[in-house]
Amino acid sequence: MNTISYKINRTGVAAKPRLANCAALLVALLFTFTLISPSEAQNRRGGGLPLVRDAEIEALIADYTKPIFRAAGLGKRSVEVFLLNQNSFNAFVTGSRMFINTGTILQAETPNEVIGVFAHETGHIVGDHLTRLRDRLEKAKVLSILGALAGAGAIAAGSTEGGAAIALGAGSLQRNSLLAYQRGEEIAADRTAVTLLDKTEQSAKGMLTTFERLGQNPLFSSSRVDPYSLSHPLPRERIRLLSSVAQKSPYFGKQDSPALQTRHNFARAKIAAYTGGAGLVRSIFRTDLNGAAANYGLAISHFLQGSPQQGIRIMQALVKRNPKNPYVHEMMGEIYLRSGKAELAVNSFRNSISLDKRNTGILRIQLGHALLETGNSKNLDAAIKVLKQGIGRDKYSSAGFGYLARAYAAKGNQILAMAASAEERYLQGNIKAAKQFATRAMPGIKKGSPQWLRLQDILTF
Repeated sequence: MNTISYKINRTGVAAKPRLANCAALLVALLFTFTLISPSEAQNRRGGGLPLVRDAEIEALIADYTKPIFRAAGLGKRSVEVFLLNQNSFNAFVTGSRMFINTGTILQAETPNEVIGVFAHETGHIVGDHLTRLRDRLEKAKVLSILGALAGAGAIAAGSTEGGAAIALGAGSLQRNSLLAYQRGEEIAADRTAVTLLDKTEQSAKGMLTTFERLGQNPLFSSSRVDPYSLSHPLPRERIRLLSSVAQKSPYFGKQDSPALQTRHNFARAKIAAYTGGAGLVRSIFRTDLNGAAANYGLAISHFLQGSPQQGIRIMQALVKRNPKNPYVHEMMGEIYLRSGKAELAVNSFRNSISLDKRNTGILRIQLGHALLETGNSKNLDAAIKVLKQGIGRDKYSSAGFGYLARAYAAKGNQILAMAASAEERYLQGNIKAAKQFATRAMPGIKKGSPQWLRLQDILTF
């Protein structure tokens, strides 16, 4: 499980009207109103979105979302889902991209809880809620400016306190109107989610479980919380509204299949190992410490905490118990690779690929990396071939381009190495370095070829 930083570039700044100095100050301090998620706020501070790339968890997410997207009439690959390395229980959509925190999967005890989250976020997409919210924000800006102008007029007439009160009142009214609108859209997304779950013959019980968990949060459980200051309905209100609809469904009592629950447990164990170590794994699986998921998490924890041999012993036993699970073989290969046993890692990754029905790019990139780490020059051509296959299936893999650059450099092909490095830096958000590599590589690349065109795109970004 690898974390990378993913930067979203934003363009377009709203023009500001020329106002009197006092009114302009009021606009700047009181009426700038933007709704962003915590993750988006982090991105604006320059840190980027901390994406997690993991073949196992991405495959699980794909199986969670595929029937929901189909029921919603969304075409294949019309929505991209990304996993964020955040501990909180959260998910959100931006256009055709959906983001879900690792904390959501970690805290959800059943697949149905996570599926309910995806159904809700899909409700926002099919309801076109983001477009509507943007329209309302634009209208709110205009009304806020009018309020500021009225306040400026009062200030010019000599009533400083009255002018400020007018301006504050205008901003407060627009804020409350927008928050009320968002609460309405959240409820609409809940209802759409139930409809989608019914169409896919799945239960909405997981959604109720999620709201009950949120209701235990002190932020929402306090009777003194002003519901009109929140952009989401209070959990107790959502539970009441959702229960009356969800419990009427013939699928309300339907449970997840044992196989899906096992996969969910493995994903939780992996996230727990990477984020909280063996202690968190034992806490989550305390009722079944000898189970496969607990052992999976403990093996990863031992490896991460500097005891690879202990992790290898546990993983070898898991491979024997789960010989057809491609991701157990993958994790075995990862531990071998990080323990300096590249040849053994190559075998494990090849086993993983042979069992993988999705033709996952990440697994091929990991195999290419292992082939490089063997240090055997005879493996370079095989590494380049499999890395190119992996990159062809995974357009976001900066690591894949980095390994490919290493392989080309080892072969003595500096032009192709620089071209791969340009794409690696571009995907990492380092545009300056990407353009430098592209500039150096371009003269040696056939003009008009697909690779030349990609480098041209980087230079003109």
